[in-house]
Amino acid sequence: MRRERVLAVGIALLLVASTATMVAVPGVFADGEPEDARPGYADVQEVTIATNGVSGGTVTLGVTSYLQHRGGTSENVSVLVRAVDLDSGLVEATREVGVDEISGDREVPVEVNVSVSREGGYRIETVLYSDDQRVGTVSKTVRGVGTVQAGGRAAFHDFAAGLPSVQYAVADAGPNRTALDVSTYLTNSGAEPTGPVTIELIVRQAESNIVAARTTISVSELAPGETVAPNATVTVPAGYNYYLDAVLRRGGVVVDAARSAANLDPQERIEANTTVRDVGLRVEDFERTGGRDQQQPTADGGATSGGGIPGFGPVLAVVALAIGAAIASRTRS
Repeated sequence: MRRERVLAVGIALLLVASTATMVAVPGVFADGEPEDARPGYADVQEVTIATNGVSGGTVTLGVTSYLQHRGGTSENVSVLVRAVDLDSGLVEATREVGVDEISGDREVPVEVNVSVSREGGYRIETVLYSDDQRVGTVSKTVRGVGTVQAGGRAAFHDFAAGLPSVQYAVADAGPNRTALDVSTYLTNSGAEPTGPVTIELIVRQAESNIVAARTTISVSELAPGETVAPNATVTVPAGYNYYLDAVLRRGGVVVDAARSAANLDPQERIEANTTVRDVGLRVEDFERTGGRDQQQPTADGGATSGGGIPGFGPVLAVVALAIGAAIASRTRS
Protein backbone atom coordinates (compact mmCIF):
# COMPACT_ATOMS: atom_id res chain seq x y z
CA MET A 1 0.00 0.00 0.00
CA ARG A 2 2.84 2.26 0.86
CA ARG A 3 4.48 1.48 -2.42
CA GLU A 4 1.38 2.47 -4.36
CA ARG A 5 1.22 5.79 -2.59
CA VAL A 6 4.82 6.52 -3.44
CA LEU A 7 4.14 5.66 -7.10
CA ALA A 8 1.09 7.93 -7.24
CA VAL A 9 2.99 10.79 -5.66
CA GLY A 10 5.82 10.30 -8.24
CA ILE A 11 3.40 10.38 -11.15
CA ALA A 12 1.80 13.55 -9.81
CA LEU A 13 5.17 15.25 -9.42
CA LEU A 14 6.10 14.25 -12.98
CA LEU A 15 2.91 15.77 -14.37
CA VAL A 16 3.51 19.00 -12.45
CA ALA A 17 7.10 19.19 -13.71
CA SER A 18 6.01 18.59 -17.32
CA THR A 19 3.38 21.28 -17.12
CA ALA A 20 5.84 23.76 -15.67
CA THR A 21 8.34 22.97 -18.41
CA MET A 22 5.75 23.62 -21.17
CA VAL A 23 4.86 26.97 -19.63
CA ALA A 24 8.44 28.07 -18.95
CA VAL A 25 9.97 26.90 -22.27
CA PRO A 26 7.84 27.85 -25.30
CA GLY A 27 8.15 25.73 -28.36
CA VAL A 28 8.86 22.46 -26.62
CA PHE A 29 5.87 21.13 -28.48
CA ALA A 30 5.82 22.33 -32.12
CA ASP A 31 2.80 24.28 -33.31
CA GLY A 32 1.40 23.85 -36.82
CA GLU A 33 2.70 21.67 -39.64
CA PRO A 34 6.35 20.63 -39.94
CA GLU A 35 8.56 22.51 -42.42
CA ASP A 36 8.74 21.23 -46.01
CA ALA A 37 11.76 18.99 -46.14
CA ARG A 38 11.89 19.00 -49.96
CA PRO A 39 14.64 21.10 -51.60
CA GLY A 40 13.46 24.36 -53.15
CA TYR A 41 13.39 24.64 -56.96
CA ALA A 42 12.65 27.70 -59.15
CA ASP A 43 12.32 28.12 -62.93
CA VAL A 44 11.29 30.86 -65.38
CA GLN A 45 7.73 30.16 -66.44
CA GLU A 46 7.01 33.24 -68.60
CA VAL A 47 8.46 36.66 -69.53
CA THR A 48 6.52 39.77 -70.54
CA ILE A 49 7.95 43.09 -71.80
CA ALA A 50 6.36 46.54 -71.49
CA THR A 51 7.52 50.15 -71.80
CA ASN A 52 8.09 51.88 -68.47
CA GLY A 53 9.43 55.19 -69.74
CA VAL A 54 10.37 57.05 -72.91
CA SER A 55 12.83 59.90 -73.39
CA GLY A 56 14.17 61.60 -76.50
CA GLY A 57 16.86 59.00 -77.16
CA THR A 58 16.11 56.00 -74.94
CA VAL A 59 13.22 53.77 -73.90
CA THR A 60 13.00 51.85 -70.63
CA LEU A 61 11.75 48.28 -71.02
CA GLY A 62 10.06 46.67 -68.04
CA VAL A 63 10.91 42.96 -68.23
CA THR A 64 8.74 40.88 -65.86
CA SER A 65 9.84 37.29 -65.23
CA TYR A 66 7.30 34.92 -63.67
CA LEU A 67 9.18 32.39 -61.53
CA GLN A 68 7.53 29.05 -60.77
CA HIS A 69 8.70 27.73 -57.36
CA ARG A 70 8.33 24.24 -55.92
CA GLY A 71 9.35 22.63 -52.64
CA GLY A 72 11.08 24.11 -49.61
CA THR A 73 12.94 27.38 -49.23
CA SER A 74 15.11 28.80 -52.00
CA GLU A 75 17.70 31.40 -51.08
CA ASN A 76 20.29 33.38 -53.05
CA VAL A 77 18.05 33.69 -56.14
CA SER A 78 18.62 36.44 -58.73
CA VAL A 79 17.36 37.42 -62.19
CA LEU A 80 19.68 38.88 -64.86
CA VAL A 81 18.29 40.69 -67.93
CA ARG A 82 20.36 41.81 -70.91
CA ALA A 83 19.39 43.52 -74.16
CA VAL A 84 21.33 42.47 -77.26
CA ASP A 85 21.17 44.60 -80.43
CA LEU A 86 19.71 42.51 -83.27
CA ASP A 87 21.85 44.18 -85.95
CA SER A 88 25.27 44.32 -84.28
CA GLY A 89 24.92 41.48 -81.77
CA LEU A 90 26.41 43.74 -79.08
CA VAL A 91 25.03 43.84 -75.55
CA GLU A 92 23.27 47.20 -75.16
CA ALA A 93 22.29 46.95 -71.49
CA THR A 94 22.56 44.49 -68.57
CA ARG A 95 20.94 44.53 -65.14
CA GLU A 96 20.65 41.95 -62.34
CA VAL A 97 18.34 42.05 -59.30
CA GLY A 98 18.19 39.80 -56.25
CA VAL A 99 15.02 37.95 -55.22
CA ASP A 100 13.83 37.57 -51.64
CA GLU A 101 13.71 34.12 -50.08
CA ILE A 102 11.08 31.95 -51.79
CA SER A 103 9.29 28.99 -50.17
CA GLY A 104 6.38 26.76 -51.02
CA ASP A 105 4.60 26.02 -54.28
CA ARG A 106 3.79 29.40 -55.84
CA GLU A 107 4.50 31.87 -58.66
CA VAL A 108 6.64 34.94 -58.05
CA PRO A 109 6.80 37.90 -60.51
CA VAL A 110 10.15 39.74 -60.69
CA GLU A 111 10.41 43.01 -62.68
CA VAL A 112 13.71 44.33 -64.07
CA ASN A 113 14.00 47.66 -65.94
CA VAL A 114 16.60 48.06 -68.69
CA SER A 115 17.12 51.21 -70.79
CA VAL A 116 18.06 50.89 -74.48
CA SER A 117 18.58 53.25 -77.39
CA ARG A 118 15.37 54.26 -79.12
CA GLU A 119 16.11 52.59 -82.43
CA GLY A 120 16.19 49.18 -84.07
CA GLY A 121 15.31 45.96 -82.26
CA TYR A 122 16.67 43.87 -79.39
CA ARG A 123 16.83 40.31 -78.12
CA ILE A 124 15.88 40.38 -74.44
CA GLU A 125 17.54 37.53 -72.55
CA THR A 126 16.38 36.59 -69.03
CA VAL A 127 18.65 34.33 -66.94
CA LEU A 128 17.63 32.89 -63.54
CA TYR A 129 20.36 32.07 -61.01
CA SER A 130 20.04 30.06 -57.80
CA ASP A 131 23.08 29.72 -55.51
CA ASP A 132 25.19 31.19 -58.34
CA GLN A 133 24.06 28.46 -60.71
CA ARG A 134 22.10 29.12 -63.91
CA VAL A 135 18.79 27.28 -63.59
CA GLY A 136 16.62 28.85 -66.32
CA THR A 137 16.81 31.03 -69.47
CA VAL A 138 14.15 32.71 -71.64
CA SER A 139 14.76 34.88 -74.73
CA LYS A 140 12.30 37.21 -76.48
CA THR A 141 12.66 39.69 -79.36
CA VAL A 142 11.32 43.24 -79.56
CA ARG A 143 11.37 45.32 -82.75
CA GLY A 144 10.41 48.84 -83.74
CA VAL A 145 11.66 50.36 -80.49
CA GLY A 146 12.09 53.68 -82.29
CA THR A 147 8.31 53.99 -82.70
CA VAL A 148 7.60 53.66 -78.98
CA GLN A 149 5.85 56.76 -77.64
CA ALA A 150 4.99 57.97 -74.16
CA GLY A 151 1.29 58.54 -73.56
CA GLY A 152 -0.72 58.63 -76.78
CA ARG A 153 0.33 56.83 -79.95
CA ALA A 154 0.34 59.10 -83.00
CA ALA A 155 0.63 57.46 -86.42
CA PHE A 156 -0.54 57.94 -89.98
CA HIS A 157 -4.06 56.58 -90.35
CA ASP A 158 -4.45 53.12 -91.87
CA PHE A 159 -7.59 53.23 -94.01
CA ALA A 160 -9.46 49.94 -94.26
CA ALA A 161 -10.34 50.65 -97.91
CA GLY A 162 -6.67 51.01 -98.84
CA LEU A 163 -6.78 54.77 -99.30
CA PRO A 164 -3.41 56.50 -98.91
CA SER A 165 -2.81 58.40 -95.67
CA VAL A 166 -1.11 61.13 -97.77
CA GLN A 167 -3.42 62.71 -100.37
CA TYR A 168 -3.19 65.73 -102.67
CA ALA A 169 -5.24 68.09 -104.82
CA VAL A 170 -4.08 70.55 -107.47
CA ALA A 171 -4.46 74.02 -105.97
CA ASP A 172 -3.08 75.93 -108.99
CA ALA A 173 -1.82 74.71 -112.37
CA GLY A 174 0.39 77.09 -114.34
CA PRO A 175 2.36 76.47 -117.55
CA ASN A 176 5.59 75.78 -115.63
CA ARG A 177 4.71 75.38 -111.94
CA THR A 178 1.95 73.43 -110.16
CA ALA A 179 0.76 74.10 -106.60
CA LEU A 180 -0.28 70.97 -104.69
CA ASP A 181 -2.46 70.99 -101.58
CA VAL A 182 -1.15 67.97 -99.64
CA SER A 183 -3.14 66.49 -96.73
CA THR A 184 -1.99 63.86 -94.23
CA TYR A 185 -4.24 61.85 -91.93
CA LEU A 186 -3.06 61.25 -88.35
CA THR A 187 -4.70 59.12 -85.65
CA ASN A 188 -4.00 58.81 -81.93
CA SER A 189 -4.63 55.15 -81.07
CA GLY A 190 -3.53 55.57 -77.44
CA ALA A 191 -5.50 56.31 -74.29
CA GLU A 192 -3.75 59.62 -73.58
CA PRO A 193 -3.15 62.85 -75.55
CA THR A 194 -0.12 62.78 -77.81
CA GLY A 195 1.31 66.21 -77.12
CA PRO A 196 2.78 68.26 -79.99
CA VAL A 197 3.91 66.47 -83.16
CA THR A 198 5.34 67.66 -86.49
CA ILE A 199 5.00 66.38 -90.04
CA GLU A 200 7.73 66.98 -92.61
CA LEU A 201 6.47 66.83 -96.20
CA ILE A 202 9.13 65.98 -98.78
CA VAL A 203 8.19 66.02 -102.48
CA ARG A 204 10.64 64.00 -104.62
CA GLN A 205 10.75 63.78 -108.41
CA ALA A 206 10.01 60.13 -109.08
CA GLU A 207 12.74 59.17 -111.57
CA SER A 208 15.64 61.09 -110.05
CA ASN A 209 14.69 61.32 -106.35
CA ILE A 210 15.44 65.09 -106.50
CA VAL A 211 13.70 66.98 -103.71
CA ALA A 212 11.41 69.46 -105.46
CA ALA A 213 9.76 70.90 -102.32
CA ARG A 214 9.89 70.52 -98.56
CA THR A 215 7.78 71.96 -95.74
CA THR A 216 6.84 71.25 -92.10
CA ILE A 217 3.38 71.10 -90.49
CA SER A 218 2.93 71.44 -86.72
CA VAL A 219 0.08 69.78 -84.83
CA SER A 220 -0.43 70.91 -81.24
CA GLU A 221 -2.05 67.73 -79.89
CA LEU A 222 -4.25 64.75 -80.71
CA ALA A 223 -6.86 63.62 -78.19
CA PRO A 224 -7.29 59.87 -77.55
CA GLY A 225 -8.90 58.27 -80.60
CA GLU A 226 -8.85 61.52 -82.59
CA THR A 227 -8.03 61.69 -86.32
CA VAL A 228 -6.91 64.96 -87.90
CA ALA A 229 -5.95 65.97 -91.46
CA PRO A 230 -3.28 68.70 -91.40
CA ASN A 231 -2.36 70.07 -94.81
CA ALA A 232 0.14 72.33 -96.57
CA THR A 233 0.63 73.73 -100.06
CA VAL A 234 3.83 73.06 -102.03
CA THR A 235 4.83 74.29 -105.50
CA VAL A 236 6.72 72.02 -107.91
CA PRO A 237 7.73 72.07 -111.61
CA ALA A 238 4.85 71.01 -113.84
CA GLY A 239 4.80 67.93 -116.04
CA TYR A 240 6.59 65.48 -113.72
CA ASN A 241 5.57 62.68 -111.38
CA TYR A 242 6.37 62.91 -107.69
CA TYR A 243 6.55 60.88 -104.51
CA LEU A 244 4.92 62.58 -101.53
CA ASP A 245 6.81 61.49 -98.42
CA ALA A 246 5.49 62.37 -94.96
CA VAL A 247 7.68 61.92 -91.87
CA LEU A 248 6.04 62.12 -88.43
CA ARG A 249 8.18 63.30 -85.51
CA ARG A 250 7.42 63.49 -81.81
CA GLY A 251 9.91 65.02 -79.42
CA GLY A 252 12.45 65.17 -82.25
CA VAL A 253 12.21 61.41 -82.86
CA VAL A 254 10.80 59.83 -86.05
CA VAL A 255 7.82 57.66 -85.06
CA ASP A 256 6.15 56.97 -88.42
CA ALA A 257 6.42 57.60 -92.16
CA ALA A 258 4.08 57.35 -95.15
CA ARG A 259 4.33 57.74 -98.92
CA SER A 260 1.96 58.52 -101.76
CA ALA A 261 2.35 59.42 -105.45
CA ALA A 262 1.36 62.52 -107.45
CA ASN A 263 1.07 61.93 -111.19
CA LEU A 264 1.44 65.24 -113.05
CA ASP A 265 2.88 63.73 -116.25
CA PRO A 266 -0.11 62.65 -118.42
CA GLN A 267 2.02 60.07 -120.27
CA GLU A 268 3.50 58.30 -117.25
CA ARG A 269 2.02 56.96 -114.04
CA ILE A 270 3.77 55.86 -110.85
CA GLU A 271 2.65 54.16 -107.66
CA ALA A 272 4.02 54.66 -104.18
CA ASN A 273 5.87 51.31 -104.20
CA THR A 274 6.76 51.02 -107.90
CA THR A 275 9.97 51.86 -109.78
CA VAL A 276 9.52 53.16 -113.35
CA ARG A 277 11.77 54.02 -116.29
CA ASP A 278 13.37 57.40 -117.02
CA VAL A 279 11.11 59.92 -118.78
CA GLY A 280 13.65 62.58 -119.79
CA LEU A 281 14.34 64.60 -116.66
CA ARG A 282 15.38 68.26 -117.04
CA VAL A 283 17.42 69.01 -113.94
CA GLU A 284 17.33 72.76 -114.58
CA ASP A 285 13.60 72.71 -113.79
CA PHE A 286 14.52 72.01 -110.18
CA GLU A 287 17.36 74.52 -109.76
CA ARG A 288 17.07 77.29 -107.20
CA THR A 289 18.90 80.63 -107.24
CA GLY A 290 19.44 82.72 -104.13
CA GLY A 291 16.92 80.71 -102.17
CA ARG A 292 14.19 81.30 -104.79
CA ASP A 293 12.91 79.12 -107.59
CA GLN A 294 14.72 79.71 -110.89
CA GLN A 295 12.58 81.14 -113.70
CA GLN A 296 11.36 78.41 -116.04
CA PRO A 297 11.10 78.52 -119.87
CA THR A 298 7.67 79.26 -121.30
CA ALA A 299 5.88 77.24 -123.94
CA ASP A 300 7.05 79.50 -126.82
CA GLY A 301 10.75 79.01 -126.02
CA GLY A 302 11.24 82.37 -124.28
CA ALA A 303 11.80 82.99 -120.61
CA THR A 304 9.19 83.84 -118.07
CA SER A 305 8.79 87.41 -116.96
CA GLY A 306 10.63 88.79 -113.99
CA GLY A 307 14.01 89.80 -115.44
CA GLY A 308 15.15 86.42 -116.78
CA ILE A 309 17.59 86.16 -119.72
CA PRO A 310 15.63 85.56 -122.98
CA GLY A 311 16.12 82.28 -124.77
CA PHE A 312 16.69 81.69 -128.53
CA GLY A 313 13.70 82.86 -130.58
CA PRO A 314 12.74 82.02 -134.19
CA VAL A 315 14.65 85.04 -135.66
CA LEU A 316 17.93 83.94 -134.15
CA ALA A 317 17.28 80.42 -135.34
CA VAL A 318 16.89 81.58 -138.98
CA VAL A 319 20.06 83.68 -138.74
CA ALA A 320 21.97 80.71 -137.38
CA LEU A 321 20.78 78.50 -140.26
CA ALA A 322 21.83 81.13 -142.85
CA ILE A 323 25.30 81.47 -141.35
CA GLY A 324 25.70 77.68 -141.35
CA ALA A 325 24.69 77.44 -145.02
CA ALA A 326 27.16 80.17 -146.02
CA ILE A 327 30.03 78.44 -144.18
CA ALA A 328 29.18 75.12 -145.85
CA SER A 329 29.06 76.72 -149.35
CA ARG A 330 32.44 78.44 -148.84
CA THR A 331 33.97 75.18 -147.67
CA ARG A 332 32.84 73.33 -150.79
CA SER A 333 34.24 76.07 -153.09
